[in-house]
Amino acid sequence: MLIGEVARRSGVSARMLRHYEELGLLRPSGRTGSGYREYAGEDIRRIFHIESLRSLGLPLREIGRALDGPGFTPAALLDDLIRRTRDRVAAETELLTRLRRIDAADPADWEDVLQVVALLQALRSHSPEDRQRAALSTADGVPVPVEALVEAVLRETDASVAGALRWALARADAGDGVGTGGGGDGGAALLAEGLDSPEAAVRERAVRSLAELPGAAAAAHLREALAHPDDAVRAYAALALGAHGADGPDDPALLDVLLDMIVAGRNDTDAADVLGVLARDTAAADRIAAALAARLARLDGGPPDAPARGRLAQSLAAVPGPVASRVLRELARDGDPAVALTATYLLRLHGAE
Repeated sequence: MLIGEVARRSGVSARMLRHYEELGLLRPSGRTGSGYREYAGEDIRRIFHIESLRSLGLPLREIGRALDGPGFTPAALLDDLIRRTRDRVAAETELLTRLRRIDAADPADWEDVLQVVALLQALRSHSPEDRQRAALSTADGVPVPVEALVEAVLRETDASVAGALRWALARADAGDGVGTGGGGDGGAALLAEGLDSPEAAVRERAVRSLAELPGAAAAAHLREALAHPDDAVRAYAALALGAHGADGPDDPALLDVLLDMIVAGRNDTDAADVLGVLARDTAAADRIAAALAARLARLDGGPPDAPARGRLAQSLAAVPGPVASRVLRELARDGDPAVALTATYLLRLHGAE
């Protein structure tokens, strides 16, 4: 069979067949009397073998070794191809992500494109100073995609840089930046996904960043975080919601988390301060005082519970109103001298002895 017929039947061009011959991959079995290449059935099978290995991504220069090498093992070849393919897919995926982020920044011209590229590179710099400058540069109108800022803030370990990134993210998500794609649930939703990270540090960065985002979307994700299995996530969410006035005593989940923090001695002073903020009127103060009393009643006063009861009693200091005063009068007669002394002192402060 001559080269033209082989090309037609195999789908491999005559030019490529000659290239295979130059590389030593293919040698026609014979020649015609006129000197034309003549291919036998075995040659055709080899062409299909070459094409099969090419379809797997194996470079031409390695196909000969795979087909002719005495020590060739398919397993080793396949492992190598899998590794190369993974590397290639990872590189292409990273490029696609970068292109999508540049597109999300809605650049007006090529100068904007170059600025976004420089910003994305700086956010991944090994230098904390470069990362911080990149975050602060968003104030100069550099278009920045919210997704890139979320990714940066979730992996950032430097406290100063993290603060700058949270500021930039809050600004971008509010739509204050140029071409950020913000102004919606974008940043908040992406941060909320970070709450499901298997790494505790990432979950903490996510909830802290959510706490600094403005808007109802971030607040809604923080409310959902009150039921999160991670104690730290629940605590950050409760402190953020309480500090901003949220629903306060009308939100049982928020109140429960704050009381849990006080009982556990985890950021208990901050939790007590938030209770004081939420006790903004008599009705709210009375509901908080009643919840504190109920939690006190659940603790039997034994050695394991004594410190927790003391912290709960101290938390009544920031809660005004008649119910708080009544609870303090009852605690002034408590069997635990430390609790009774604390309640007596707080009663003087309340002017309700």
